[in-house]
Amino acid sequence: MITGANSGIGWEAALELARQGAEIILPARTEAKANDAIARIRAQVPNAKLIPEILDLADLNSVHAFAKRVAEMFPGQSLDLLINNAGVMAVPTRELTVDGYERQFATNYLGPFALTALLFWSIKPQPGSRIVTVSSGVSNQGKIEFDNLQSQRRYSPMWQAYAQSKLADLVFQQELQRRLTAMGSPILSTGAHPGYAITNLQTTGPGENVPFLMRFGMMILKPLASQDAAHGALPTLYAATAPEATPGGYYGPSGFQELKGYPVPAKITAAAKDVALAQRLWAESERLTGVSFGALSDAA
Repeated sequence: MITGANSGIGWEAALELARQGAEIILPARTEAKANDAIARIRAQVPNAKLIPEILDLADLNSVHAFAKRVAEMFPGQSLDLLINNAGVMAVPTRELTVDGYERQFATNYLGPFALTALLFWSIKPQPGSRIVTVSSGVSNQGKIEFDNLQSQRRYSPMWQAYAQSKLADLVFQQELQRRLTAMGSPILSTGAHPGYAITNLQTTGPGENVPFLMRFGMMILKPLASQDAAHGALPTLYAATAPEATPGGYYGPSGFQELKGYPVPAKITAAAKDVALAQRLWAESERLTGVSFGALSDAA
């Protein structure tokens, strides 16, 4: 199951997995978007096994409803792979979701946290099963501000709100592996970031009004340091499928500043390794979402 697979690196990852014969649940915010993505994949892989679904990670009711439908379609422990890929970037002004949470933190982190918790017991407890969380190189600039998680005190679209949400993803990915290890689970928690991949995340949707300085920097870097979405998807695919991927492994591009290139172990910022911070964020995430991992939450 891949979130955000209707465009960008998520779509490229879904296309490659479909080529390899995977059966993929492909949710999008609307049925039309999911069906369009599936049609584009089947244009290249006619016999692809794809299931359209509806999921809005910024709406916890939608997350619950989606997880319930998945459990009904595929009862028991039936999932091999969950890729938390969907996200929004640099929403120009502070917005609140229907649940009252800042949109980037809700979409990029709280929604995936809740979805992973709700689907966790549907994942096969066997070697090869993985939960992949897609973060960002910007996580290195992030800070978890527990007194400003919803950007209620101050809001900066990119370097505060977005960076915090993507750092939270990386903190979660690392803490999830610690708890899986403590519980003796063979499921791996791995992570990835795409480097500077050219996708609609930079140019469309809520992030279309990217600050001028960032757009200017992108124009300068784009010819030298960017890569297309297909190459941007390679770290995600490596984290999801490579036999060499390790428990808690985090992967990004090999080139300068991890902007482009083929997958290698990526830098993990010190904050993402802070166990006390991770445990506090986990507890706060369960409180905010109202969702618990059950026995896994007790494995801290």
